[in-house]
Amino acid sequence: MRTLVVNAAQLLTMAGPARPRRGAQMRSVGLVRRGAVLIDGGKILAAGSHDLVSSHELASGARRLDAGGRVVLPGFVDSHAHPVFAGPRLQDFESRLQGQSYAAIAAQGGGILSTVQGVRGATQDALAQSLRERAGRFLECGTTTLEAKSGYGLDLASELKMLRVIRAANEAGPLELIPTFLGAHAVPGEWKQDREGYLRCVIEEMLPAVAAERLAAFVDIFCEVGFFSVEQSARLFAAAARAGLRPKVHAEQLTRSGSLAMAVGAGAVSVDHLDCLDDSDLALLARADAVACLVPGSNYFLAKPYPPARRLVDIGAAVALATDFNPGTCPCWDMRTILSIATSQMKMTPEEALVAATINGAWALGLGDSHGSLEPGKVADLLCYDAEDYREIPYYFGAPQAAWTMKRGVVVHSKGEIRL
Repeated sequence: MRTLVVNAAQLLTMAGPARPRRGAQMRSVGLVRRGAVLIDGGKILAAGSHDLVSSHELASGARRLDAGGRVVLPGFVDSHAHPVFAGPRLQDFESRLQGQSYAAIAAQGGGILSTVQGVRGATQDALAQSLRERAGRFLECGTTTLEAKSGYGLDLASELKMLRVIRAANEAGPLELIPTFLGAHAVPGEWKQDREGYLRCVIEEMLPAVAAERLAAFVDIFCEVGFFSVEQSARLFAAAARAGLRPKVHAEQLTRSGSLAMAVGAGAVSVDHLDCLDDSDLALLARADAVACLVPGSNYFLAKPYPPARRLVDIGAAVALATDFNPGTCPCWDMRTILSIATSQMKMTPEEALVAATINGAWALGLGDSHGSLEPGKVADLLCYDAEDYREIPYYFGAPQAAWTMKRGVVVHSKGEIRL
């Protein structure tokens, strides 16, 4: 049945060129006052002014969904997250508050490896149940598409277990999950003395198995001192290309390693974190196809300096924002909190932050042609926000304020009465 969304005080279409938005383009949210959206079969037929959309030949007889004078925009596309795990890393949290560094905690068996123990010991059903519960939290905050990384298994059976959980949750819906294989997240304890041997295991055993079951769209690696080198990352990406998986990378996060240039050369769809950039990196991102995906929630939680978002936007890089939701360094699934940090701490404008969290997030997952904006032919992923002005979204922070969230034309979350 067709649906006509009406009475949007402000409709943010994010309409624009069919490519990631850069520079001044990131300040255009496609604002339409008194807007409407016509939906059929889970896709958008028309979006724009009420008078224009309601006069569409297929609007007659459509079910009307009243937005109640609120802001309507595309659902958030969260392009960097680690949502499959067994429990939070509370001991790491306490140790960090006592002054221990990320590296020191990892050396003591905390960090990623402590989560690995939990995932290896959990059943697939238990992991699936916890992922379903977390999916509901993302939806109530307005996220409709979420990247989901593996990387807390670090052996063949456990990595496959994680990716199968992601696939099952995606098939069950309604949150759309985009799977990324992150077997090269860290070196597990049993391979501690043979980092190169573990990488061979990732390339020669895990990657072919993941590709054979079509369990992932992307491959990622933590390219960092003490984890994996630039040269090792390049080898993984070459193998991934042969297997049909596109690269993403945790780049220049704790130190500057040169991973950014390597990843851009390998055709990475996104380069993520980017806390430790120099001027040459900024210039490279200004002309690169890769989307610069910033995850300032982790910087906030770790009390670290933020990536240079303002300089990246000004130089013409395509910038996305994501939560980096994970059990150790960013236990946040609410994109509005990320928008608040991006505006108040990284000096992005509200418009830039919203573009980064929707259409540029879609491009960071290779989905820009179908997701991230309210344009004819795209999936009907809508967020009705309890605000009269879109600038309220990053302005307020705290409890979720999504009045309702729609996935492929179906309202999948509502905090109150839906007026039809």
